Amino acid sequence: MEGVESLKLQYKGRKGYLSPEDKQKVIEELRERDWLRLSDLQVLLEREYGVVFQSHQSYYSLLEEAGISWKKSQKKNPAKNEQLVQEKKEEIEKKLASWKEEIEAGKLTVFMIDECHLLWGDILGYVWGRTDRRIEIPIKNQKERQTYYGALDYQTKEFIIKGYAAGNTENTVDFIQYLQQQNPGKRLAIVWDNATYHCSQKFRDYLTEVNQNLSEEEWRITCLNFAPNAPEQNPVEDIWLQTKNFVRKFYHLCPSFKVIKWLFEFFAQGQIFDFPKIFMYGILPQPI
Repeated sequence: MEGVESLKLQYKGRKGYLSPEDKQKVIEELRERDWLRLSDLQVLLEREYGVVFQSHQSYYSLLEEAGISWKKSQKKNPAKNEQLVQEKKEEIEKKLASWKEEIEAGKLTVFMIDECHLLWGDILGYVWGRTDRRIEIPIKNQKERQTYYGALDYQTKEFIIKGYAAGNTENTVDFIQYLQQQNPGKRLAIVWDNATYHCSQKFRDYLTEVNQNLSEEEWRITCLNFAPNAPEQNPVEDIWLQTKNFVRKFYHLCPSFKVIKWLFEFFAQGQIFDFPKIFMYGILPQPI
């Protein structure tokens, strides 16, 4: 029997096949698995049904019938707490809603912040070239790096960056002070991850000094945290990715890391970003 009803093959000199009933059993078992390799299917067929396909295409056809496709595996942090992720999202949404009038009145600016560590060797991308030649880009020190702090104004969607030698408490304080200078007379609300220098005692001391003798509603700087191990909660992660992808398109034209940094800053600094994830905590009216 041929076609959809059975899969035929040459197996040790004899014709081997899966009957319609056996094929259905295999498909049902495949659908119960979260993931598998081609070798897993080969072992299953040979061990349970004495079937070895002559061509890999027969295995691929069976996987296709089971609704299974070739996918790139994704990283998942086992420490991630999905319930906490949802709770944090709701907390941020409620805070933004409660601040809506102050934001619209120009009294409060909400920033979502993240740091990016740009390495020269990480920005190599793809270009078309002859198949018999390697495309080589001269890099004196591929580990040469630049740390950027980036802040997304959640109302205007403008992105502000500033370069530093490293991510640490001192530079974190300096960046917050830089944001204050850009927003004179306004209160700031900072939403970011749980990096150690965001939560250090020195930074908490700085907040105490800035907010001393004020009620929580009057704090000059208020900090909220995304859920631990959940970078997808921060839209700035996507901005860094867009910026790096932009640099990768032109990396072969950059003779030095200095030019790489200029190109990175040229794309990101002051740009107004607009993609769905930016609005994941609600939409705020644009300032007049």
